Amino acid sequence: MLKSILDNDFYKFTMQNAVVKLFPKAKARYSFINRGKHAFPDGFDDALRQAINDMAKIHLTDREKEFFATTCPYIDPTYFDFLQGYRYDPREVQIRQEGADLRVDIEGFWYRTILWEVPILSIICELYYRLTGAQRVSDEQVANIARKKIERYRELGVTIAEFGTRRRHSYAVHRLVVEQLKRHGEGSFIGTSNVHMAMLQQTKPIGTHAHEWFMFHAAKYGFKMANLLGLEHWSDVYRGDLGIALSDTYTSAVFFEQFDKKLTKLFDGVRHDSGDPLAFADETIRHYERYGIDPRSKTIIFSDGLNYDKVSRIAAHCEGRIGVSFGIGTNFTNDVGLPAMNVVLKMIEAYPDEAQWTPVVKLSDEPGKHTGDSRAIRLAKELLMIPENE
Repeated sequence: MLKSILDNDFYKFTMQNAVVKLFPKAKARYSFINRGKHAFPDGFDDALRQAINDMAKIHLTDREKEFFATTCPYIDPTYFDFLQGYRYDPREVQIRQEGADLRVDIEGFWYRTILWEVPILSIICELYYRLTGAQRVSDEQVANIARKKIERYRELGVTIAEFGTRRRHSYAVHRLVVEQLKRHGEGSFIGTSNVHMAMLQQTKPIGTHAHEWFMFHAAKYGFKMANLLGLEHWSDVYRGDLGIALSDTYTSAVFFEQFDKKLTKLFDGVRHDSGDPLAFADETIRHYERYGIDPRSKTIIFSDGLNYDKVSRIAAHCEGRIGVSFGIGTNFTNDVGLPAMNVVLKMIEAYPDEAQWTPVVKLSDEPGKHTGDSRAIRLAKELLMIPENE
C-alpha cells in the first residue's frame, strides 16, 4: 500500500537525522491507541501484517534522493546516503487482534523505529475503510471539496500547509487533495508535511520535530530539562534552520518557563497543537514582549484540529500582533463523507544510552489528550508543579 519511503511526515526524517547524530544507541517502544474505539473487522490483523511486510521492499530511489537533498540543503549528504540504505524491518512491529480490538507495538533502535508511526497509521485508516466496505464520495467531489476549501483560505489571506498523512482516508484521496491545493492555492498553499507528496507536486516539505523528541529527552535528562535540552540539541544539529519549536509536550506553561532568552531569539516561532489557540497566542505574545522581542518578527504555526471557522477566528485575533500560519490535517485528507478515524501511535518507553527502559509521557494542554503510564504522568506533574486536575 505504501508506494514510497518518502510517504511519511517530514519531521520524521529530520528527527531521524538528529537521532543518528546524537543518540545512535537509543531504543524506543511505541504503542497503538484506538481513541475512537473503532471496531476492527475479522482478519484485519492479517491484512495489516501483509501491508507492513510489503514495506520492507521499498527504498529511497535516486530521483527521491535528489529531490530531498536539493530541497533540504541544511541536511548533511551523509543522511541521504544513510536513508538510501535504510529498509523497514517488519520484525520490529508486533500485531495482535482479539475480536474487534487491535494492538500494534513497535520496538527497536530509535533511529530505525522512528519512521514507522505515520505510515502504519495511514495504512490502518485505509485498510479500515476498505475492509468495512465504507463508500466515500467520488474523486470529483473530493477534488471540489479541496478546491473550495483552499479558495476560501486564499480569500482569507492566510498561509496553509497540509498535515494530513497519518489519518488520511487513503493514498488516492491524499494525492488528489494535494494536487488541488497546489493547483488552486497560489499565495495560500505553502507545502505539505508529506515528503512524497511534496515531490510529486514540486512544493515544499513542511515540519520540524514532534513530541517524541522531547519525550525522549525527558527519559534521558529528566522532565525539568526536556524542553531546554531538546531545543538546544535541535539547534546544535540544524544551526538555526527548522526553527519552529513545539510547545505542548509538557504543557505550554512549562514550555515558556524553559524557553529562555537565547532559544526565544534563536527559534523563528512556536507550534500550537493543543488547548485554547487564542489563549496560547496571547501567552506567546507576552513571552516575546517580556524579552523585548517584537512578536511580529515571529510566527505561530497552529495545527490542532483546524477548520475554516477556527482558522478565521485565530487569524482575526492575531492580525497585526504576531505572524501566523496553519497546518491542516484530517480536515483536508479525510473529508470524504465518512467519519474520520481517531487513532494515534505514540512512544511509550525510551531506552537512552547505557540506561534502562523508562516510561515516557505527553502532557497536552488538554488533559484528555495526556498519554503515557499513569504513574509517570503523576510524577511528571509533581516535578513540573502542574496541578493534578490539569
